[in-house]
Formats: sequence, C-alpha cells, structure tokens
Amino acid sequence: MTVQDPVSVQSLASRLRPGFTLGVATASFQIEGALAADGRGPSGWDAFAEKPGAILDGHSPAVACDHYNRSAEDVALMRDLGVDSYRFSLSWPRIQPGGTGSFNSQGLDFYDRLIDQLLDAGISPMATLYHWDTPLPLEHQGGWMNRNTAERFGEYSAAAAERFGDRVAQWVTLNEPVSVTLNGYALGVHAPGRDLLFNALPSIHHQLLGHGLAVQALRAAGVKGGIGVTNLHSPVRPSTSKPGDRLVARVFDTLMNRIYADPVLLGRYPKLPLVARPWLRSMGKISDADLRTIHQPLDFYGLNYYYPVKVALGRGAVSLPATAAVVARMPFHEVGYPEYGTTGFGWPVAPQHLGVLLRELKDRYGTALPPVFVTESGASFPEPDHVSGPIDDADRISYLSGHLGHALDATAPGGIAEDVQLLGYYVWTLLDNFEWAAGYSQRFGLVHVDFDTLERTPKESFYWLQALNRARRAS
Repeated sequence: MTVQDPVSVQSLASRLRPGFTLGVATASFQIEGALAADGRGPSGWDAFAEKPGAILDGHSPAVACDHYNRSAEDVALMRDLGVDSYRFSLSWPRIQPGGTGSFNSQGLDFYDRLIDQLLDAGISPMATLYHWDTPLPLEHQGGWMNRNTAERFGEYSAAAAERFGDRVAQWVTLNEPVSVTLNGYALGVHAPGRDLLFNALPSIHHQLLGHGLAVQALRAAGVKGGIGVTNLHSPVRPSTSKPGDRLVARVFDTLMNRIYADPVLLGRYPKLPLVARPWLRSMGKISDADLRTIHQPLDFYGLNYYYPVKVALGRGAVSLPATAAVVARMPFHEVGYPEYGTTGFGWPVAPQHLGVLLRELKDRYGTALPPVFVTESGASFPEPDHVSGPIDDADRISYLSGHLGHALDATAPGGIAEDVQLLGYYVWTLLDNFEWAAGYSQRFGLVHVDFDTLERTPKESFYWLQALNRARRAS
C-alpha cells in the first residue's frame, strides 16, 4: 500500500481536526515575472540575478511562471485543488517602486484583483508583506543593514493594510529573516550578495524592527485578519558528544533559531556562550524601545520546516566555489544525516524532526508561543523540463504525507507536542518556480511548469492533495 491509495488518504483525512487549514504557498519574485510591467520598480534580486554566475546556468527571473498575467488560471488550479488558503507575497517594489514615497496604483490593483479572485473561489488569502524582494533604491542605501529600511517597511505595510486589510485573513510580516541574513548578507549566495559573515548581524535587528513596525501599522489600520511572522526553524544537533561540537551546536541554534524568535516572542535577545559573544559586537547596543517595538502581540507564529541540522566544530567542505573564502572563515560546518533519504537539494527527509521542533519551541517559549501555522513544507525532486501528462512524483507525496502526518500526530492528545496549537499546514509550493540562486533547476511544485511554453500540468501530488481535501470534507 502506498500513500496514494484511497485508504491512506482516508486515514490522514480522519486525523485532520475541524478548522485545520490546508493551503499552498508561493512568493511573488519566484512566480510573477513581469519585472518591468505596469510601474514595478527593480528589486535587489533583479540586480543580483543579472550578475554573471549568481544564478545557476544564467537562468533569468524575468518571466518565471508569468503569474502576473496568469493569476486567474492559477487561482482556478487552486480552486480545483480544493485548498482552504493561499499564502502569497506582496511585491514591495511592485507596490512602492522606490521603497519610499509614492505608491503604484497598478501594482495595488493587481493584488486587489488577486485577493478578489481568491475570495470568489472560496480561498482564504494569507498575505506575506516581505519575501526577500527589497526595492533596489533601499538596497543601494544598505538594505537591511540600514535602520532606515525598517522604517520604510513600516510605511509600506501601512499602505498595504489600508488597501487590503478588509479582505486578507492572515498577515505575515516577514518570511525567513534568517535566510535573508545568512544567505544574503553573511555568505553572499543570495541577494544582495554581501559576504559580511558575523558583521551581517545588524540585518537581523533591522528586519525584526521592521516586523514590529509592520505589526503596529497593521493594528493601527484595524485589519480584520490575524497577524504573525514566519521564520525558518530547524532542530540543531551536534555531530558528536565532544565539547567543541556541543558548543558550536548551541551557537548555531542561537544564530539560526533563537536570535530571531526570542526578541519577537520574549522581548529580548538570547545570550551566546562567552567564547562566541564577540560575534555579536556588530549589532551594537540594542535599546529597550526597539525591543518593545519588536515584541508585539501576535495571533500566530509561522514555521517553515524543511530539515534538521547537524553541526561540527571546524571548517567543512565547500560546495560552492563562490563561497569558499567566506566559508573558510566559519568556525563550524554542517554535516549530513546519512540515515535519511534526500531531496533534489540534498536535504535530509526527516519528518519526525518536525514534531521535535514543535516540542522545542513550546519548551522554550511556553505560553509566549502563539498558535502555530506550518507556513512552508515541501521538497524538490529531479523532474523533466517537458511533460505530456501528470508526473508520478511519489517521493513528493510521501514527503508531504509524512510531514503532515507527523505534525498532526505530534500535536494530537498524547503527542510529543500536544500542547502546541497547530492551526494549519501550507505546502511549498503550488507551481514549479524560480528557485532563487538555483534558477529553474529545483522543482518544488504540485504543478509542473514548462518554462518554455508556461504550460501548467498538475502532478500526481496535486491529485493526492485534491483527494485529501475531498476526503476530509466528506468525513
């Protein structure tokens, strides 16, 4: 029996609690294309993608999935899929091309239409205010290394709240600030391509400050929807029981997980072990006023989970030559989980660690942890560029079934994280898309996209999720 069998779908559907949200997620820069259309301004990612060697095989995001011109077709796919909710991101440079000053009516109108299309299809909108596409003029001024970007983000959030606040069911302020800091400002493998290593830490504080200002703007506008933030979290383990490995695991856990969640949920930054505290000097002195702004009441906490992390002391192998110099300066490195299968990205497939992560979050934050959405969970696997029918992507079905099942089991009575209120699970992603520095080489979608013709072809995983949605509504 496989997870595609009706009995397996029925079993999983029976464990979905009433009111539990099943959705799909995307990001504007990865699917919209139309980078110069209707008044959109350039983003830091536009500029980064034009750098020779920045994107695998020189792939361009200029068209991507052409969602900007095909949103009605994509909403129809979601309606057929039967999902409760769609998590999408608003493109800051499409709405406010300069990152400050005037707003672009055509950009606002696009999201107006999209939200109305979703509501007409019976799909609840979850809007993310920032999914990495910083307006280029702000990036030229330092981006998230500059406190001004946080203040401008608050103003942009207020405009989005005024325009869409009557119809959006949930608001996410930031998506994965850890990825922006680590990949964009510390290692330089994402936009804006800076390799500041530990000197990138001010970008953490300014993103979190922007989050707090955005929450204040949304509350002031009286938006009807719930408000939260989303970050990538992973349980971190040492590769051995040696003191050095245990120390760097603690440091890595702080820098990947706690330095983002603690200020948001507890109103304070965590303390690093004494030996690692010099790395925080670049952040300077943090004012109590800033911490009060960051520490806003939230309606939910968004969790993006892909895989667990294991770390070891010392320098590791370099997988990307472009990052060799900066990685050589790192005092620790990630090691693999050979006992698990892997995705197309080489990430370990370890759904059981999602329950472990939920338990860790609850242990750390207790009553300060709001109800949780898994706002991204998914996997890429090798697939052809052109298809004539549905791809039999059994690996993806197994991945999604396993992760959703473990999340439900962990938070059910008697589960490892039974005291966590799990509100829903969003699949990453609806469409094969522009996967950042990996270009079009990694396919995460429930729907195959032919990037030559832009034809959409649902995969077997699409039909699996469709069957799951039908089964839970019939039960």
